[in-house]
Amino acid sequence: MKTLYFDCFAGASGDMILGAMVAAGVEPDFLCQQLLLLKVDGFSIDFETVKRSGLSARYVRVETSEQRKHRHLADVKQIIEASGLSGRVKQRAVQIFTRLATVEARVHDEPIDHVHFHEVGALDAIVDVVGAAICFDALQIERFVSSPLHVGSGMVQMAHGRFPIPPPAVTELLKGVPFYSTKVKGELLTPTGAAIITTVCSEYGPIPPMTTESTGYGAGTREYDDFPNVLRVLVGETEASLPVDERLWMIETNLDDASPQIIGHVMDRVLDLGALDCFFTPVQMKKNRPGVLLSVLCGATEKEAVMKLLFLETTTLGVRSYEVNRRALQRSLVRVETQYGPIDVKVAHLDGRVVNEMPEFEQCRQAAIAAGVPVKVVEDAARVAFANADKLG
Repeated sequence: MKTLYFDCFAGASGDMILGAMVAAGVEPDFLCQQLLLLKVDGFSIDFETVKRSGLSARYVRVETSEQRKHRHLADVKQIIEASGLSGRVKQRAVQIFTRLATVEARVHDEPIDHVHFHEVGALDAIVDVVGAAICFDALQIERFVSSPLHVGSGMVQMAHGRFPIPPPAVTELLKGVPFYSTKVKGELLTPTGAAIITTVCSEYGPIPPMTTESTGYGAGTREYDDFPNVLRVLVGETEASLPVDERLWMIETNLDDASPQIIGHVMDRVLDLGALDCFFTPVQMKKNRPGVLLSVLCGATEKEAVMKLLFLETTTLGVRSYEVNRRALQRSLVRVETQYGPIDVKVAHLDGRVVNEMPEFEQCRQAAIAAGVPVKVVEDAARVAFANADKLG
């Protein structure tokens, strides 16, 4: 499976993504020719090989002469949809901007159609997003994976004033995504970079087992001492997802003198500790007392904490534990955009294909209440959005 890995130790921006993709094998002339299909005037794009802390990287500079910096989502969509680009490129670029608009709407508490893009509505941001979509399509990427995202630290000046890093829109884009901050000063992860990566990626973590075909470094504008301000991408083949066999622990105790409120509280607490599952089974105990079998499934690292919690929070005087084998499908979380807002879809993979997808019920429920429609309508919309996104690879 053709896979792209974003190594975001120095964050990411739109121009860093373009630079890394060019360094990884996308021809600059091809990218420029494709961008001309946008049919808009007033921008130029230059490519330069630079050094960042001794690393050779591609620096992409998009310059514009436009006076207009602010657009609504409808304005951006009109530019993209009126272009001569392929349907796949158009759809992915629109997905990225729709995700940005959804986040901005949430930050400013206003309808998505009223969102006024500031910096991300400028022509250079449009070129960055569309250019990234062109590059992904050119390299025929099927799977996107990213490292945890480095956001930087300090304050950043924006259209509405100075904000802490990460700023509000980026914070919203990073919901459900692993990220971290260090003492490196500056905004390392821009809204455009965050929107591109969090739209296309459904997996975050270390580099997956892969046979690398190419590596590319995209340079950021700033230079730091002893810190390479570059985004690294790795392009290569990964194996189809296989089930994983795991050794886990089942911890159990029988309760016949605990209130339902306490038992429900215990479930919340063990899941907070990192347990994989917690469930209750009605049982008939000695002296003909109805009771509850409380069962907790967890990993070895959580075992002691779970057992201690059961002793502290319940009336039990003893717990049983035994190892169990579990075979689990590879899973990922894909966020899709629907007319009811963003919905996360839990996806299960077997032998390189999707065998199950389930929209997150609580998100669907909240979206349904807000829109005044049945939950199943939102769930169906999420499945349709997922199917359309899956066709894009």
